[in-house]
Amino acid sequence: TRNKNMCINCAEDTRTPGAPVVASVVKSVVMAKLQGFDFWNKTLKAARFVVAPMVDQSELAWRLLSRRHGAQLCYTPMLHAQVFVRDANYRRENLYSEVCEEDRPLITQFCANDPEVFLEAALLAQDYCDAIDLNLGCPQMIAKRGHYGAFLQDEWELLEKMIKLANEKLSVPITCKIRVFKEIEKTVAYARMLERAGCQLLTVHGRTKDQKGAMTGIASWEHIKAVRQAVNIPVFANGNIQHLSDVERCIQETGVQGVMSAEGNLHNPALFEGHNPPVWEMAEEYLEVVKQHPPCTLSYVRAHLFKLWHHTLQLHHDLREELAKVKNLEGLADVSKKLRLRCQEEIAKGNDAEEKQGSLPFPHWICQPYVRPMPKEPIVNGQRQLSKVKKAVCQKRALEDSDGSAEMLSKNKQKKRSRNPNKNFCLDQKPKYIRCEQCGNPKGNKCVFNLCRGCCKKKSYKEVADCPSYTKHLLFWWCWPLSLWISGDCSVPCGCSGFLDLLWSALWVTGQGSLNPLTRVANYIILTLTK
Repeated sequence: TRNKNMCINCAEDTRTPGAPVVASVVKSVVMAKLQGFDFWNKTLKAARFVVAPMVDQSELAWRLLSRRHGAQLCYTPMLHAQVFVRDANYRRENLYSEVCEEDRPLITQFCANDPEVFLEAALLAQDYCDAIDLNLGCPQMIAKRGHYGAFLQDEWELLEKMIKLANEKLSVPITCKIRVFKEIEKTVAYARMLERAGCQLLTVHGRTKDQKGAMTGIASWEHIKAVRQAVNIPVFANGNIQHLSDVERCIQETGVQGVMSAEGNLHNPALFEGHNPPVWEMAEEYLEVVKQHPPCTLSYVRAHLFKLWHHTLQLHHDLREELAKVKNLEGLADVSKKLRLRCQEEIAKGNDAEEKQGSLPFPHWICQPYVRPMPKEPIVNGQRQLSKVKKAVCQKRALEDSDGSAEMLSKNKQKKRSRNPNKNFCLDQKPKYIRCEQCGNPKGNKCVFNLCRGCCKKKSYKEVADCPSYTKHLLFWWCWPLSLWISGDCSVPCGCSGFLDLLWSALWVTGQGSLNPLTRVANYIILTLTK
């Protein structure tokens, strides 16, 4: 596959006019591709403090803010290789428009499960970064559905092919970010396989793919240490990083070349400085960077403010609601300003000690890590074990009491109940419908054929049958000859006698001597016409 932006043989820039040009582009092509520790030392400048790739969170503005406060290497958000290849807007919005001299060194991360697609995406991106990273660590359900991330860790043959092909064809090094297996030996073998395939730098997240959400748990630095001792390429550690002291301790215990932070960085961008500034300082500085480097998606900015103000918003629910509803950047800045003023009022009143609640090491207006609470129920094989009583009531949403009252209904169900006061929402009290014999839909309550409305209508027309539950079906049999006679259609027998023959036939079929209303109406019409 040939890089569309760069001629590899002559190192001539063939991009369209107006495309952003990076000074190191030609240099990266002309010079021999660096590998392993040479790549880490020279290209990445021996980076030790690394900001993780985070979907919708590690955008340009946040990367620049993190670099101002000690980060030495950043990753782009995870990009979908297939979408990156086919969608020019996706490429421009997520990489091409974010070219900035201050934002180097930079590694672009892709998720992929096809060697050719991954290579094509990497070729389109290699001129705008210093390395290409393959995501083999995402444990989320979307990764399982898309068959990428940590859900590829058992397909070693495929991964070896992907890494080998990219290493041969790209002008920049290929790196990987992985999660560990439960067994240290298997994790080490996994890392060695990636190294043999051509991986030049390995980031190891010390959790398994099952450790996520409420079951996140503690990352295993023991696994990371074993990998570092087994491979001959630089290794970054990821997991359990909340303070600068954690970074230093991790490097000492595992021997890794660098440490990557994700959630710790989101709650405190100054983590790598060993500083815990007031939240409003980081929020205002971030908003200023966003204004200096437009465009930045509003949802990204909102999410960052929610992370920064997380502990404060637990106390100021009105501003939390307002932050969720504002529609522009100015509105977000206004809410952040209101939060700052409230915090400063609390400080002026001397509430520092009072506001240091729970397990927080600092008052809520100070940047500090968020510690995910451990589940109260025991965990066996990655599954929370609920008691039988709790299983009956501890659902994602409590639906309702046993008596059908609305006290435990969700807000959406309460709204539905208020809009439909006569509707029965209790499943146990709802009538059980008999299924139609043909299609399985609920049958009509009065249908003599045990069919639904649609099937009964078809049967009545096709078999010239009568069902008293749907009287409008009978309109066809006596209105049809009447409409034809009135319209003067030449296909209808001429004269009153021909029409009466048709109408009497319809009466015989539909009524068959019965005194139903339609029979009486049709009989009256015939007598009137006869007179």
